[in-house]
Amino acid sequence: MTSFIHDVLLDLKNKNVEFSQLTFILPSKRAGIFLKHELSKIVSQTLFSPNILSVEEFVEELSQLKQIPNIELLFEFYDVYVKNTVKKDLDPFDAFTKWSQILLQDFNEIDRYLIPQEHIFNYLSAIQDINHWSLEDNQTPLIKNYLSFWKKLSAHYLNLTNSLINKGYGYQGLIYREAVENLENYIQSNQKKKHVFLGFNALNTAESTIIQELLQNDLAEIYWDTDNTFINSPNHDAGLFLRTYNSHWKYYKTNPFKWIAQNYKSEKNISIIGIPKNIGQAKYIGELLLKLNNKALNKTAVVLGDENLLIPVLNSIPKNINALNITMGFPLRMTPLASLFEQLLVLHKDKKGSFYYKDVIALLSHQFIIPLFKTNNGNSAKRIIEFIKVNNIIFLSKETILKFANEKESIITLLFENWNDSSKIALQNCLKLIFVIKEDLSKNKKENLLGLEYLFRFNEVFNVLNDLNIKYNYLHSIKVLYGLYKEVLNSETLDFQGEPLQGLQVMGMLESRVLDFETVIISSVNEGVLPSGKSNNSFIPFDVKIENGLPTYKEKDAVYTYHFYRLLQRAKNIFILYNTEPDVLNGGEKSRFITQLEIEGVHNLKQLIIAPKTPKINRQLITVFKTEDLLSTIEAIALKGFSPSSLTNYIRNPIDFYYQKVLRIKEQDGVEETVAANTLGTIVHNTLEDFYKPLVGKFLSIEAIKIMKRNISKTVSLHFVEEYKEGDINKGKNLIIFEIAKRYVSNFLNLEIDTLKKGNTIKIIAVEAKNETVLNIPELNFPVTIKGTVDRIDEFNGTTRIIDYKTGRVEQSKVEIVNWEDITTDYTKYSKSFQILMYAYMMNKEIPFSSPAEAGIISFKNLNSGFIKFSKKDRSGAYAKKDSLITQDTLNTFFIELKKLILEICNPEIPFTEKEI
Repeated sequence: MTSFIHDVLLDLKNKNVEFSQLTFILPSKRAGIFLKHELSKIVSQTLFSPNILSVEEFVEELSQLKQIPNIELLFEFYDVYVKNTVKKDLDPFDAFTKWSQILLQDFNEIDRYLIPQEHIFNYLSAIQDINHWSLEDNQTPLIKNYLSFWKKLSAHYLNLTNSLINKGYGYQGLIYREAVENLENYIQSNQKKKHVFLGFNALNTAESTIIQELLQNDLAEIYWDTDNTFINSPNHDAGLFLRTYNSHWKYYKTNPFKWIAQNYKSEKNISIIGIPKNIGQAKYIGELLLKLNNKALNKTAVVLGDENLLIPVLNSIPKNINALNITMGFPLRMTPLASLFEQLLVLHKDKKGSFYYKDVIALLSHQFIIPLFKTNNGNSAKRIIEFIKVNNIIFLSKETILKFANEKESIITLLFENWNDSSKIALQNCLKLIFVIKEDLSKNKKENLLGLEYLFRFNEVFNVLNDLNIKYNYLHSIKVLYGLYKEVLNSETLDFQGEPLQGLQVMGMLESRVLDFETVIISSVNEGVLPSGKSNNSFIPFDVKIENGLPTYKEKDAVYTYHFYRLLQRAKNIFILYNTEPDVLNGGEKSRFITQLEIEGVHNLKQLIIAPKTPKINRQLITVFKTEDLLSTIEAIALKGFSPSSLTNYIRNPIDFYYQKVLRIKEQDGVEETVAANTLGTIVHNTLEDFYKPLVGKFLSIEAIKIMKRNISKTVSLHFVEEYKEGDINKGKNLIIFEIAKRYVSNFLNLEIDTLKKGNTIKIIAVEAKNETVLNIPELNFPVTIKGTVDRIDEFNGTTRIIDYKTGRVEQSKVEIVNWEDITTDYTKYSKSFQILMYAYMMNKEIPFSSPAEAGIISFKNLNSGFIKFSKKDRSGAYAKKDSLITQDTLNTFFIELKKLILEICNPEIPFTEKEI
C-alpha cells in the first residue's frame, strides 16, 4: 500500500520541482510530520526542509492576525459588550457566557463563509420582528428586550471585530476574512512562491477563495484525495464537496482534477461487528490488537468515533504493545483533579455560613487530598469525618471545621478559610493547593508522573483564569468562577506524548485526515456518533443558513462521510464496530454508513454480532468451619450472653451472626439526613420509658396519663436531640417524622385511657427491665447466658403481661405458631414469637410465674389491634383453649427449641453456612 502523501510527493518529484522552495499546506499539523517522514524516503540528496504549514497557520500568516484563545475571547467580547451597552440592559458575566458562546460560533461561521454581516443580522432581526408582531403597541418588557437583542447583533459584531483587529488578534473566522482581504497583497509580494495544498475536502468560502486565487495566479497546486466511486456517484456524500469544486471552479475548465484514484474497489477484508455497550467495544479492540504483530501494528490505526472510549480502550490494549501514539487529547473534565476543584468551588460558591456535610466529606476523601493529612498526631480529615458521623451533623460551620486544624495541617485552613466569595482569592487558593499537592507527589515522583502532569495542566488553566481576572476583573464571585471553570473543562485537553511515526495510532476521526493505514479499527459507528446527526447550536435558523450558503447538518454529515470512506480507500483490513445496545447518551442504531456499505455491494462484508463471554457462575454460599479458636470465641460469646436479636439473626442467616457476633464487624454509621426507622423507634421507646418509669409498682390512672400527654412534645424533642444529635428536625421529612413520633406516643396514651375507661386495671411492674439468666445445658461443658431487655411488664386485671413495643406494623399472624420446630428455622414468620417467648422464659427463670402470663406486641402502626398476644394454633388452624397464655408447658417446649438452636451454634461439626435470602 502506498499512501496518498507518498503519491503526491512522487508526482512532484517526477515534475523535478525543488522541494526546498515549496510551501505545503495541509488540513492539520499532524499530517505535516508524516509528510516530512515520507519526503525523507522520496529524496536521495540532502536538502533544506520545505515550509510545511497547517491551513490555520497559513491563513494566520496571510491575515497578519494572531488567534486569540477561546477563554480570552469570551472576556474580550464581554469587555466590548460592557463598553457599548447601557448599564440597565447589561447582563452579568455568568448570564452573558450562556448566550455569547453561541453567538461567537455564529460570528465565526459568518466570517469563514464571507457572508456580509450587516445583511444577515438585519435579516435575522426582521424575522424576529415578524414573529413577535413588532408593530403591536402593547409589547411586554420581555418581548421588547428580546427584539432589542436581535437589533444589537450587528453592533456587537462590529464592536468586537474592530477591537480585536486593533489589538492584532482574531478568532478563526475573523482571521479567515482578513486573510481574504489581504490576499491580493500577498499574491503581489510572493510571485515566486509555490504552494501545494493536499488532502482537503470541505472548504469554507474563505479557503475556497484563497486557493482558487492562488491557482489562477499559478502560485499553487492542489491534490484532492478521492475515488472515482464517490466522484461518479451523484448521490454519494463522500464526494459531495469535490464534485462541486470540479464542476464550479473556473480553474478546472482548463486544468485536470487531481486526483481521482481507484483504490476503493480494490480487495479488502471488511468486518462489521456489533458489540453490546461501549466497554464491550473497548475489550474487543484489545482482542483484535492481540492478533497483530509489531510490523502490522506500525500500519494500524484505532479510530474512536466517541472520545469517551479513550480510557477504556487504553486499559484494553494488550501489554505486549510497547509503541503507542495517542493523537487525540484527553479531556481535562475526565481527570481526577477536575472533580477536586469542582468540589472545592461547589463548597464555596454559595454564600452560606455553613457547609453541607457531603461536600465536606467528598473533598476531604478525595484521592489528592487524603495524603496531605499524614501527621504524627493522626489524620485531621478522618477526625472531621468521624466527628460529622458521630454527631450526625448535616451542616458544618467554618469555625467547627477549623477547630481541627493545627500548624502542621494548614491544608484545612487553605481548604475552608479565607475564601470570602472572592474569585481572586479562590483562584489564588487553587494555585496554592496545586503547589501543596505537587510538593507531596514529588516525594515519589516515579509513581506519580501522571498526577504531576494533571497538576501542570491545571496550573496552566488557573494561571490563565487568574491573569484574565486581573486584566478584566469580571469574575465577581466564586459562583461565576465555577460556571466559567465548567465551560473551560469542556474544551481543554491534556495532550499525550508519543512517537507519531511508530507503533499503534489511536485517534479521533478528524485526526485521520490525509493519513492512510493498512489496518483500520473504527469504533462507535452508530447514528448520533458517526455521523453526529442533527444539532442546532446556533441563533441562525435552518432556512437562513441555506439562503446564505452556511453549512447545515447535511454538510456536516457529508464531512464525516468523506472521512469515513477515505479511511477505507487504501486500507486492506477494516473492522467497523457498532454498539448493539444503543441509548440516548451513546448514540442510536447502527450507522447509515454501515447500511450504505451493505447496499453498495462493492465488497463482501463479514457481519457478526459478538456477545461477551459470560460463563454461568454458580453462586457459592459461604461456609465457615469452626476451628478451635472459633469455638473459643463462641464460648466467650455464650458466657457473655446471647440476646434474642443475636439468636434471631442466626436464624435469619448464620453467616450474618458470624460476621457481627464472632468477627464483630459492624455496619458503618453514616450521617442520617432523614431520621431512620430505628432512630424513630428508639425515640418512641425512650419517651415511653421516661413517662412510665416513675409509675413502676403503681396502678396506672387516667390523670397520670393526661400529665404524660402534656409533656409529649417536650420529651420527644429531648430524645430527638439525644439520638439524632445535631440533625435538623425543623423542616422537610424530618419535621414530618418528628410529628409522627409525637402522634405515635399520643395515640398510644389515648389507647391506655380508653382501656382504663372500660374498667380495666393496669399495674406497671417494670419498664426497660434487664433480664439475664444462665442455662443449664448438659451437652456443653460451659455455662450459657441469655440476656435481654423487656420494654414493659405490667399486670392487666391481675394477669402478667410481657410487652414489646414495635414502631413498625405487626399483624396477629406474626405472633402465632403451629409447629414449634419452625420457631428456630423460619425467621420471617416466627422471629417476633421467638423474641417475646425468650423474654418470658428469662423472667420465669429468675422469678417463676405464680400464674400463667401473656406475652405480646404493641404495634404503633396497628394500635387498633391493641395488645397482640402470642398464641398457639393446632394443626387445623384453630386456636386451642387458653393457648394465648404462657404456661410452664409452653416455656418448657420453647426451651427444647432454644436449646437445639444454642447447641447448633456451639456444635463444632456444624459450620456457619450462608442462607439464600
